[in-house]
Amino acid sequence: MADKFQNKYRIPSARLKDWDYGSNAIYFVTICTHQREHYFGEITNGKMILNEIGELAQCEWIKTPEIRPDMNLELGEFVIMPNHFHALITIGKNNYNTGTDAMHRVSAFGSQSKNLASIIRGFKSSVTINARKINSNFAWQTRFHDHIVRDFDSCHRIEQYIQNNPGNWKNDEMYEW
Repeated sequence: MADKFQNKYRIPSARLKDWDYGSNAIYFVTICTHQREHYFGEITNGKMILNEIGELAQCEWIKTPEIRPDMNLELGEFVIMPNHFHALITIGKNNYNTGTDAMHRVSAFGSQSKNLASIIRGFKSSVTINARKINSNFAWQTRFHDHIVRDFDSCHRIEQYIQNNPGNWKNDEMYEW
């Protein structure tokens, strides 16, 4: 049997060690559907055509800052693809990541309801509940990928990647799924 991470998980965390994921920062997030099933629509002539579940996912993402106004969230570029979702999201300075306590807390000890994982958990949950009314088989992959954006150039490259993702679909590693 494989070693367990923190006596709980079979694989180690993909999160950056000692980084507080509630910190004021820009995050690039990728979330895939279970077995990369095409639940959100299709690419036609280099444009993503959202189906009902895709539109639902888009609406839920757009509502994210309204649902969590105390986190001072700002949505950046995002795209919903047939079987995955890319987004830039900024967690702004807020009461949970400023002051003395926030300086000493790391994600393992900090609030688990005011960080990137809680945002993604809430988004995935809401989409799942409503998408299963349309397709009872809808499911996400259990994890998500994140990248902490560290500078303007990196942010700009990621924005370009997101904007160009539908046009590059046939070259995407997730295309064949």
